[in-house]
Amino acid sequence: MSKTVVITGANRGIGLALTKVFASQGEQVIALCRQSSPALEQLGVKIVTDVDVATDTGISHMVDALKETTIDTLICNAGILRDEQLGQLNLKTIREQFEVNALAPLRVVDSLLAQLASGAKVAMITSRMGSIADNGSGGRYGYRMSKAALNAAAMSLAKDLAARDIAVGIYHPGYVQTDMVNFGGDISSDEAANKIAGLINQLSMADSGVFKHSNGQVLPW
Repeated sequence: MSKTVVITGANRGIGLALTKVFASQGEQVIALCRQSSPALEQLGVKIVTDVDVATDTGISHMVDALKETTIDTLICNAGILRDEQLGQLNLKTIREQFEVNALAPLRVVDSLLAQLASGAKVAMITSRMGSIADNGSGGRYGYRMSKAALNAAAMSLAKDLAARDIAVGIYHPGYVQTDMVNFGGDISSDEAANKIAGLINQLSMADSGVFKHSNGQVLPW
């Protein structure tokens, strides 16, 4: 029996690739995005547009579109990357990244609590750049801080959702070839998505709240 998978930021990059993977596995995928794309429309999945997860209107539209849906897997993938360096701080872009990368995923989960099935799975697409122990180069203040905040939220979700047998996966996809990094990565979106989908399919309460690389390596906080 197919399961319902909801993915945010599904119109391109890793979100699109994850949509493709789960659709190919026979799951019922609901792709959420601000605006669709030709590549997404070719997949034949249900698409909900006008979902900007960083706005009240976008969240409201998402909730309305999913109010009759029971969700088995919720993947919070939408995210943005900006660049700030010491001496050139841009507080506007730092705040923007907190809104999209940290607050929005938490808000998405909180807004869809009633739709999550008992035993469902929640996946947070984060970054090892949110690891404090793994920071070897500095910089990227807004991105690093927002992803660290996302990791903290995901751990709290793992604790709070445990009573409903809902497992939370926290995944770094790798340095992926997406427009976010001007396609300068060392792994394709499809390869990263296949690895992440494998981890999500294997996710259980035993590893809920564990921060992992898409290759399965446990990452430091």
